Parts: sequence; C-alpha cells; structure tokens
Amino acid sequence: MVKARRYVYKTAFDGEPKKTDLEIVEEELRPIKDGEFLCKAVYLSVDPYMRAYMSRYETGVTMIGGQVAEVIESKHKKYPVGRYVVGYFGWVDHVISDGKVQFSGAVTEVYLLPDFGKLPVSLGLGVLGMPGQTAYFGFLELCQPKENETVVVSGAAGAVGSLVGQIAKIKKCHVVGIAGSDEKCKWLIDEIGFDRAINYKTANFEKQLQNAAPKGVDCYFDNVGGEISSTIIKNMNYRGRISVCGSISSYNDTHNNLSKATVIQPFMIFKQLRMEGFIVHRWADRFGESTKEYLKWISEGKIKYRETVTNGFENMFEAFVGMLKGKNIGKAVVRAFPK
Repeated sequence: MVKARRYVYKTAFDGEPKKTDLEIVEEELRPIKDGEFLCKAVYLSVDPYMRAYMSRYETGVTMIGGQVAEVIESKHKKYPVGRYVVGYFGWVDHVISDGKVQFSGAVTEVYLLPDFGKLPVSLGLGVLGMPGQTAYFGFLELCQPKENETVVVSGAAGAVGSLVGQIAKIKKCHVVGIAGSDEKCKWLIDEIGFDRAINYKTANFEKQLQNAAPKGVDCYFDNVGGEISSTIIKNMNYRGRISVCGSISSYNDTHNNLSKATVIQPFMIFKQLRMEGFIVHRWADRFGESTKEYLKWISEGKIKYRETVTNGFENMFEAFVGMLKGKNIGKAVVRAFPK
C-alpha cells in the first residue's frame, strides 16, 4: 500500500495564515481501478491566489494548489507510467486520479506535460504553466501594448510580473517594475531587462514613479492593489489600460479590517481609463499558444526565468507564507522529495 500525506484546511485563515491552520495527515491509498492512475508529486506550486480562494472553502478540505507529478502506476491509457502531468490535486504528495479534478467549483482536466527538452519540468508550474499563461493573456489581451508606450508592473519580481515586463520589452515598450527590495529591483534591471525599477518601501513612491515614467503610464498590470495601485492609476495617460490580476496587498485582511486606498474613480472618468479584471482560464482553449511562444522566446534568450525552490513536502507552509510576504524571486515552488 502507498501512503499519502496531505494538508488539511483545519482552521479558516484569519489574517496571515498560521501553521496551526493546516494539518498534515497520512493515509493509505487503495489499489487503483481501471481508468485510474497513481501520481507522485515532484514539484508543488505556491501562489497568491491560494490565500484568496480558501475563503470560499469549508474547513476539512485539502489545501488547494497545482503540482507537477509523475505517473508511477497506471490503468489509464492516456496517462502512462513515467509521464509527467500537471493537475490541481492540492497539497498532497501521492494521489489517485481518473484525469478529472474538482477545482474552485469546476472540473479541470489533468494534462500531460509537453516535452520541454532540457528545460526543467518545474516550469510547468511557472513560465510554461499557469503564471506564464496569466502574464501572456492578461497583459496582451487586456492591455494591448503598443510600441514606445510606458508599462508599469507591480509585483514585478514575482512569477507573473517578471514575465509581463519581459513581454512588454519584446513589444518594445518602456517598462517600470515595482518590487519590495533593492535586491529585486537590481534583478529586474540587470538580469531581465526592465528599464527602471522602484522599491515601493522607500520614501516618496509617487515622485519615484514620475521620474521613472516621465511621459506618464499607458498600461498598468496590477498584481497588488492598495495605495500603490491608486498612485499608479493617478499617473496614467488618457485612455490608459489596466489589467487587474491580483490584490496581494489585501489578501491577509479580514472582513472587519479591509485596507483603504485613495479613490480612483475621478482618474478613471476624466482620463477615460479602461480597467478589467480576469481569471486566466478564460483563455484555456489557447494555452498551447502561449507555451509555443515562451519556448521560442526562451530559446532566443528573450525570456529569462528564476525559481525560488523550497525542499521538502513538509515545508509547504513555510514556502506559502514566504511567498505571501514577497520572499521569493520569480516562481515559488516546493520540491516534494529532494534527492
């Protein structure tokens, strides 16, 4: 019998998640049936959306999330032993599946990871997975950037923001990244080619923004919300476009203590701005398009990626909270079974 570990959502998150909110339980898995396969987690993802989405779930469920897993036993012809798959199995280290998974009220399909060549399979959770798709479609479809426009990206050193900025450079835009440390700002400029980067924790953010974007802001990719976003929107140009991907600045807020920020409606009205939120599965039928483009851009050296890897399934919670606090650069993943 295979023993599986999983994280149970024991207590509803209240503010910043606490380790005691989750509990690791161990259980023996039954033998697989015809039409099923057994997976062993290889890399698990930790993402900001997990904090926001868990408010929709009752306690007692498995903590949500995606993973790259290896098929180690199979009675399903589509999922042969030895293949890698990506599925929203949650925080589990072994799982039995029939190829369908319930996630956020919808049924999603477990998909076979394409051949990435010499690239690591962990990229199926990053640039060649959901964060990459989020950056590609959320930016290009909603912001519709034009050459020489100024693009500002908040949460710029994260998995999504770092890709948005690089795509904007490919589209020949002036790119300004907002991040939370001098180290991250240096990485954005020196290694992945942003034109300017601002540490929002230093003094006078608005003045720094105006210096970095002297012609104003045409496109804003918003990962953080809050006062930072209000300030950026205030400095946008006529008919600017805003793509709202996340609001990580408020994910740990309680309903009785919500963050407050400057009202943005006057800027929206008088500058005739367009602002749209999205969930990436809107473009699920086109995900192959973004994977093809990223593989091309990576081979050409136009897209670079970075991963912050935590070792050990038992350290999922630390990786999760660290990501929420912005300790990662690039994509945060957990290697389930370190070699």
